Amino acid sequence: MGVFAVGQPYRRKEDDRFITGKGRYGDDVNVPGQAYACFVRSPYAHARILTIDVEEALASPGVLSVLTGKDLAQAGLGGMPCIAVLPGRDGTRSNVTPHRTALCAEIARHAGDPVAMVIATTWQQARDAMDLVMVEYEELPAVTDAVAALAPDAPQIWPEAPGNLVVDWEQGDKKATDAAFAGAHHVTRLRLVNNRLVANPMEPRMVIAQYDPASDQYTVHTPTQGVFRWRGLTAEAVFHIPPEKMRVRTYDVGGSFGMKAFLYPEQIATLWAAKHIGRTIKWTADRAESFLSDNQGRDQVNDAELALDKDGRMLAVRVHTTSNAGAYASVMGPGVSCLGAGGLQVGVYAIPVMYLNVTPAFTNTTPTDAYRGAGRPEAAYIIERLVDAAAHEMGIAPDELRARNFIRPDQMPYTTAGGYIYDSGDFLNVMKEARRLAKWDDFAARKRERVAKGELSGIGMAYYVEKAGGPPMETARVDVLPDDSIRVFMGNQSNGMGHETVYAQIIADALGVPFECIRVTSGDTNELPAGGLSGGSGSGLMGSGAANLAAGAAIAKGKLTAAEQLEAAVVDIEYDAGQFRIAGTDRAISLFDAARASGADGLGANGEYHNTPFQFPNGCHICEVAIDPETGIIRILNYTAVDDFGNVLNPMIVEGQVHGGIVQGLGQALGEHAVYDPETGQMLNGSFLDYWMPRADDMPQFTIAFKNSPCTTNEMGIKGCGEAGSTGAPPALVNAVLDAVAHLGITHVDMPLTPFAMWQAIKRAGE
Repeated sequence: MGVFAVGQPYRRKEDDRFITGKGRYGDDVNVPGQAYACFVRSPYAHARILTIDVEEALASPGVLSVLTGKDLAQAGLGGMPCIAVLPGRDGTRSNVTPHRTALCAEIARHAGDPVAMVIATTWQQARDAMDLVMVEYEELPAVTDAVAALAPDAPQIWPEAPGNLVVDWEQGDKKATDAAFAGAHHVTRLRLVNNRLVANPMEPRMVIAQYDPASDQYTVHTPTQGVFRWRGLTAEAVFHIPPEKMRVRTYDVGGSFGMKAFLYPEQIATLWAAKHIGRTIKWTADRAESFLSDNQGRDQVNDAELALDKDGRMLAVRVHTTSNAGAYASVMGPGVSCLGAGGLQVGVYAIPVMYLNVTPAFTNTTPTDAYRGAGRPEAAYIIERLVDAAAHEMGIAPDELRARNFIRPDQMPYTTAGGYIYDSGDFLNVMKEARRLAKWDDFAARKRERVAKGELSGIGMAYYVEKAGGPPMETARVDVLPDDSIRVFMGNQSNGMGHETVYAQIIADALGVPFECIRVTSGDTNELPAGGLSGGSGSGLMGSGAANLAAGAAIAKGKLTAAEQLEAAVVDIEYDAGQFRIAGTDRAISLFDAARASGADGLGANGEYHNTPFQFPNGCHICEVAIDPETGIIRILNYTAVDDFGNVLNPMIVEGQVHGGIVQGLGQALGEHAVYDPETGQMLNGSFLDYWMPRADDMPQFTIAFKNSPCTTNEMGIKGCGEAGSTGAPPALVNAVLDAVAHLGITHVDMPLTPFAMWQAIKRAGE
């Protein structure tokens, strides 16, 4: 239609608003007459609540109410849901999802668990009164490590989960896998720890809760990854009300990485309390609360094996994963290490058989759930560490071992041993391009120069694949307005990914109108009948599909108006480049004139897009490092990523997504780690003074390139890009570091590869 916006590197529409301080985030929202909430949290990781004395707090200035778990229990609310349904192995019980209330009434199960709620006219009054709530606890034994939690003598966390086992889950062909291992020429074995992470978005969680008794209507203002998904988790399951009785609003969201896709106790308690006391209530987390109560990521131990024949052909993969669910079964929590990761442990290799057994465990820690990649980074780390270790053990170059085993383009579509159908990809040529850009063949010369200066140096690669797709349904609305502008309302939610720009590009092409006249917004359940969410690298495909359908529906409506205005039959009306025209004539009316003729509201139409097949983004990442043997400090010298994202909607935004993902992945590999005291269950690094985060000067300039094979399972050819960097980076960095120290006999160091961990490994090797 003459615009051709899709595929072009348009600068982000939203950035001017963000960098000039004009964004509107949750805490920027205030409602006249609102009260403020603060939460009393358990100082113990596991404790029975004996008594709660609220009298002194109630007498404190400005305090309106102090509510406890017993008050909440009388309301008859449903438990906070876990929607991951996992069948047990060999017909054993499915996953345990204990009833979780927003305020603990009897037992607190992790440090920071909320046990009471103070509401006052100002935040400071609520904060002061919070310290006056006297809670008497009986401290109970705690366990923080998933492997230890499954031991016979571990403290019991839930009576309905004997031995703290959430579920005993399996995938694959155990018999065939065991047979392949029995006949293998070589077996590589590794125990791989995937360290626990804190999500740490810049914007903390918050909520403003309102209740209107006249209409029996709740209104919730809270950061989400999709207002419709949040309402879907909450309205019926927890409050036993129809969805239309709950309006959910989200504004700009300052980062999420999966963490804000779920519901939390503070949101539920605040919403209930707003009705209970008849006041609008606002709560905003401080950073200490975020460390203690935001869902955390990763945290699993993998006993992994790779079987090969004498020529280095991969025969089978076998993995047992023990994952840490935390104190509660969060919304998707137990499913992350099972359904999220399951089947991708074969990577991009033509491995005939695999078997995976996962045993998530309850512990006295903050619950875990989806964090950027949600199982796919964990799976990629397993297979890419196995491949590098096998290459070292068998004396085969790591790139050569990969090349021998890649699934070939002529084998597509290829059904993997993990049960997925890879529709497209040219893995060998992607790796060749990454090697070329990284100057892989010249590394030996660079290494000699560094060794001469007393440094250790290594280069490593990882070839990741992940599944993208997000929810199976997404919605959008397109309104062509009489003022020559177009408003697009999306059912999903941007958390900083560039939606306002990309969807404007989609609509510019679909309607053949200038990109500049389009305004994209989201975050209000009153605007659409339904919607999905942003997650699983699915926003590009799902949102674009919905926007295209809505634009097509708006054109169809416009043809009716144009036919009336031009006094022609609807079947004779054509549309192109912003004009309705009688076919074969020069008689026409513009899109915006048709909108004006349609009435004060212009032309509006909804689109609902459905797509269930996963897409499989993939790529080769190469990392080059130098290590100071005296301090263990790792310097990343070069980082190259060549990715296959199918058809790219905006290469500038995609490159930014890759940059951010790589930094998060390298953050995990280099230093991020949520650490709990094994005896007391206290988080030992619950602030930015203690919790390591990646900084700009830790990172090199990245070399980013695309070598795309369009996806064949959706009409736009999209594969998704948001989680690729965090999937490829950890194994690439670890493989590079181990290449640097291989001559010392060091074959594995668990993430995070802190200076102290590296110094210890080098020192032990020297001894």
